[in-house]
Amino acid sequence: MRLARVGAPGAETPVLLDGEGTAWDLSGLTTDIDGPFLASGGPGRAAAALAEGRLRPLDLTGLRFGAPVARPGKVVCVGLNYTDHAAETGAEPPAEPVVFMKASNTVVGPDDEVLVPRGSTKTDYEVELAVVIGATARYLESPADAGRVIAGYAIADDVSEREFQLERGGQWDKGKSCETFNPLGPWLVTADEVGDPQNLAMRLYVNDELRQDGHTKNMIFDVRHVVWYLSQFMVLDPGDLINTGTPAGVALGAGNDFPYLRAGDVVRVEIERLGAQQHTIGQAG
Repeated sequence: MRLARVGAPGAETPVLLDGEGTAWDLSGLTTDIDGPFLASGGPGRAAAALAEGRLRPLDLTGLRFGAPVARPGKVVCVGLNYTDHAAETGAEPPAEPVVFMKASNTVVGPDDEVLVPRGSTKTDYEVELAVVIGATARYLESPADAGRVIAGYAIADDVSEREFQLERGGQWDKGKSCETFNPLGPWLVTADEVGDPQNLAMRLYVNDELRQDGHTKNMIFDVRHVVWYLSQFMVLDPGDLINTGTPAGVALGAGNDFPYLRAGDVVRVEIERLGAQQHTIGQAG
């Protein structure tokens, strides 16, 4: 099942997209696709409503796709989680997941404009598999338990300002939390439809030039390990988002081969079975 939110920012309509590409309005079933909807079995109720003919189709022509989950309570990120990315940055593969937080108001629609911050010369891109939490995760016993708390997956571009992140002291968060720095979507694909999250090809293009060509099989810590690990240090709530790391090909690791992002660039991000997003880079005023 694919779930999405369409319409103007702040006024999105929740929809279900079926296997034929038809969108079905969920506004009679829920006000939004958010933590309470996911925690209360919303995807199952939506599927039942569709099967029973209780949903009406919605024409998506001209409609903007918003982030497929209303603003998460938190966005938790894992750094250096791909073998090739660790190598390109000259870092040793970590013994435990590298964890940092990203402001939840960075989450925007998949095709919304992404803004280079004031004073930035090193705004970078990162294709990532995003995990959407669907049930409370607290001290999970093992990675095997993680599957029951995962609602599904989406595409994220974990946009990063490398000078702010690495050269200005303090923690990584300030290079990760600039406005618009987390385009998400176009939809949330439920875990049962995705199947194995470690079997997904992922690519990112800047101005039609392939920059990242990776695969989730190359994660150092797989999705279930990451969810289990995080639950030992924080409570994960329904609707929370986890960005699980990026493969090689970011501007930070490419030297002069790949320049950092500038206003006017167009970024396209694809993950197998999750669709694609495309956003234009603008400049913060």
